[in-house]
Amino acid sequence: MTPPVIDGAFARWLAGRAGDLLLRTRQEVGFADPHALKAAGDKLSHELIRTELARWRPADAALSEEDQGARSAGTDRLAADRVWIVDPLDGTREFSEEGRDDWAVHVALWGRHGTSPHKLLAGAVAIPAQHRTLATDFPPAYPPMGPHPKLRLAASRTRPPAFLHGLAADLGAELVPMGSAGVKIAAVVGGEVDAYVHGGGQYEWDSAAPVAVATATGLHASRIDGSALKYNETDPRLPDLVVCRKDLAPRLLAALRQHIPG
Repeated sequence: MTPPVIDGAFARWLAGRAGDLLLRTRQEVGFADPHALKAAGDKLSHELIRTELARWRPADAALSEEDQGARSAGTDRLAADRVWIVDPLDGTREFSEEGRDDWAVHVALWGRHGTSPHKLLAGAVAIPAQHRTLATDFPPAYPPMGPHPKLRLAASRTRPPAFLHGLAADLGAELVPMGSAGVKIAAVVGGEVDAYVHGGGQYEWDSAAPVAVATATGLHASRIDGSALKYNETDPRLPDLVVCRKDLAPRLLAALRQHIPG
């Protein structure tokens, strides 16, 4: 099968291919041994994505969560003009739990000559168990303000930042727990929640693809101090971010200034 030539459509195609493989892996491996299922999913999705990138984008560099030494500084990607930043399986815990659909595949393209601060040229977030993919080739519509009386903040099921409960209390907001970072940002894009705030413990592959989609949709995305998100850095740690509607950003960032650790 020949994939699309346009980068955004290629990202959608590649994330979808990996997502289909992960759904089959769930069926074939089963849920009796969660560790084995996580390991199989990570390995197979990574190998598929790496193989297709080598075949169809051989001149581009890549950074995957599953690359050996991905967290170390100073890899060859730093000299490249185009770098694919991928998370073959975002939300491994949810992937290994039967019945959960809040896990994703992230495929993003960074370009040295990109015009936005984050320099993300394309991106796709596949949410296979929900049978949907969000991508920059056809960005979703800007989310309308919902009828909910309270702000809704997407929150990690297992690792919410320590300041999040205080932030929610100050804003009169409701926390909505869910898995993958990609699923959380997709929920902002779709209007199911108003914002996603995270602090600590993330890397570039956790947010690159969903941020590409969110900003293509017209949403605000930044660090929690309001500074720009940057990708393909020497150190791939990118520990915090905010994604929300643009009308909410000033209020949310002002509240965050009262809660940012240190």
